[in-house]
Amino acid sequence: MEFLIKKECFIKAISEVSHAVSIKTPIPILSGIMIVANDDSLILIGSDSDIVIEKNIPLTIDGVRVLEVYQKGTVVLSAKYLSEIVKKSPNDIHVKLNENQSVTIISNEIVTNLNGFHSEEYPNLPQVDEDGHFKIPSVELLEIIKQIAFAVSKTEARPVLTGVNMTFRDNILSCVATNTHRLAVRELALESKVNGSFIIPSKSLNELTNLINNQSGVIHIFISRSHMVFKSNNFSLFSRLIEGNYPNVSGLLPKDLKTIITLDTNLLLKGIDRACLFASESRNNNVHLEILDNTKLRISSTTSELGEIEETQSIMAITGEEGLSISLDGSFLMDALKAIKEKEVRLSFGGPMSPVLIEPSGNSSYRHLISPVRTN
Repeated sequence: MEFLIKKECFIKAISEVSHAVSIKTPIPILSGIMIVANDDSLILIGSDSDIVIEKNIPLTIDGVRVLEVYQKGTVVLSAKYLSEIVKKSPNDIHVKLNENQSVTIISNEIVTNLNGFHSEEYPNLPQVDEDGHFKIPSVELLEIIKQIAFAVSKTEARPVLTGVNMTFRDNILSCVATNTHRLAVRELALESKVNGSFIIPSKSLNELTNLINNQSGVIHIFISRSHMVFKSNNFSLFSRLIEGNYPNVSGLLPKDLKTIITLDTNLLLKGIDRACLFASESRNNNVHLEILDNTKLRISSTTSELGEIEETQSIMAITGEEGLSISLDGSFLMDALKAIKEKEVRLSFGGPMSPVLIEPSGNSSYRHLISPVRTN
């Protein structure tokens, strides 16, 4: 194996696949990155057995030659040391595999030799069913992840809640995340022959957002019994699915709504952000909302040793009962509002001790539910 590659291109690819590499793995070879040199591309693979990231580097990018492959071959190199060597190299990187599985890395007058692993010992990529496949624009997939993944549970008490539940039925993709105190639901119509319910770790989806990085195009998604694979033109992410049954959350969305108000999304977000200045000092991060005279919403934080804050905002529209008062976790409320791109947001209340339904005005494809906080 022998190739010459632009430093910036090599660093970027190493950084991306390194996100799937565990330095403290009990399997030594998984601390490395597998490099595969083909006639027309260079492939880098990183894995911790739960996530596999595969990065493809073509000979040219945007018409610029970034790679020359002189000889095909495969090797596995320490992710830690390969990354440091390339970062500290002054110029383009020349890599050559020697007979004893060591690799010579040359940049200008600097020569480094790095011992590698035998690539035959590296785990094979998970096998997926090509029939269990659908595609989605990368921009839409990125938006869904940003609207959903933050609502998963951060503890391992119930492993299924640490992932996002993706359900495919009748050409509708439904994504759900909950930590039992809040619930995020996002639906999207798409053509798919896939039917079923799958739980994908939020960590995998967060890594996927880094790989997509606002690039346009289409993501092809393949599903097997144990894995979900996301593929674009220049990367693939293989994620192990979480085993278990996700709770049925359809009955949690409130139907008996007593008060519905419409507000300016950005103004409300800024108001909650200000209230959280003092609310963060309290144990539950309480922010108090109160409807005044059916025209104003008062936003205040619980009094702390440092002080308190209060403001009122105009309600753009209101239906239902008057005089509602409720306390919510301010950070949960901010997360939900940040995920809404529409200018107006609708808050629906079933009472002071019922969950609050938050959704963009005129768009029910995204819904967020937050349980109230008891203040006594």
